[in-house]
Amino acid sequence: MNRKPARGSRARSASGMVQALLCMMLSATPLLSAAQSPPLGADLPGLLEQARRANPEFGAMRLEADAAAQRIQPAGALPDPVLRVELENVNNYGNDARASLLPSKVGETKYTLMQSLPLWGKRALREQLAGADAEQARTRAAATWNELAMRVKAAYAQLYLAVERERLAKDVLDLMTRLERIAQARYAGGLVPQQDAIRAQVEQTAMRTELIALDNEKRQQRARLNALLAREMSAPLADPQALLPLPPAPALSAEALLQRARRANPALQGEAHRVESAQANRELTWRNRYPDISVGLSPTQMGSRITTWSVMVEMSIPLQQAARRAQEREAVAMVDAAQARAAAAAHQLAGELAGQLAGLEAARRTEALARTELLPQSELGFRSALAAYENGKADFATLLEAQRQIRRVRQDLLMAQAEARMRLAEIERTVGEDL
Repeated sequence: MNRKPARGSRARSASGMVQALLCMMLSATPLLSAAQSPPLGADLPGLLEQARRANPEFGAMRLEADAAAQRIQPAGALPDPVLRVELENVNNYGNDARASLLPSKVGETKYTLMQSLPLWGKRALREQLAGADAEQARTRAAATWNELAMRVKAAYAQLYLAVERERLAKDVLDLMTRLERIAQARYAGGLVPQQDAIRAQVEQTAMRTELIALDNEKRQQRARLNALLAREMSAPLADPQALLPLPPAPALSAEALLQRARRANPALQGEAHRVESAQANRELTWRNRYPDISVGLSPTQMGSRITTWSVMVEMSIPLQQAARRAQEREAVAMVDAAQARAAAAAHQLAGELAGQLAGLEAARRTEALARTELLPQSELGFRSALAAYENGKADFATLLEAQRQIRRVRQDLLMAQAEARMRLAEIERTVGEDL
């Protein structure tokens, strides 16, 4: 008679610990690191800064953009002058002197200094063409960074999801250990079959199996992040401490984001500069109808003295009109193609942005529903099932299903949070700047 109350007391004590653990599991939220310089991996800004410094692909694109910028000034510069030296009558015919290659010992030496002069604004057009190409290189570097930043943000969110799911699985494992104690206490009192304790043990084994899979998922996500950061695959990374908050709903207006994307998206900027480059090339092709000229100054030396001076003008004659007209038609077609490509890119961007916003909105609604309705309902259902099991009004399967429901809701909540951040990363890549 005295043992039953003791077992019941132990069961109630274990039940109280289960409820306390459940409350901790439901209310626990990751805290931001209080350190001034969090370890690499603990927060997203640190990962992005490391990627900007170390990623070789982005570094190569920046160097290419720098190289393209250096082509602007030479494109508009004058060609190098040409110096020509002509030795006439080197065999000294009619003289008693022997043949020679020395300017003072031949019949006559003529020096010609020539300079080509592209006219009709061709130099300015070539400089404009090089500038547009340099801007295209810059936008390609910006697009590479946006893609890299999106991949880092997505990998960070997936690593956060794996870490939090592992934490949840450990909490559930601890919870199932305590539920097993309740089942064993009730079995010892002859109130429930031994199968209840065995099912609790089976559930613990399943949690340990899931922990192995989640640890593997963490390793894979860390390897992906290290690859993006140009680090060794096994280099250590701290666990993510928190996800960055989502922008307020007004900042995610489709029309406002589309306007920002048209202004800041590197792909659209690149297409605009491609159009500018094609237009400059078309203008340059048209101006090739007009001839280029070269001017020269020629002093003539006889013996050791300069005796005469000459001035020369050289002009190209644009006779190949058929070839030139074909080049002009090609340039016009390239302008039309560039404009069509820019329009297609704008339409594609609008479609991608609409889809990404829909995905983000769905993730936000799922998170809100899980947090405000499903989680409280699941918690209430578990408490009810636990009380009913303790009073012999429900079997262990009902209690186990209530626990599984809470776990599913918590997982759905975490997955919705990670999904929202990944969709946000895609939106920021499409817009071309952080929100």
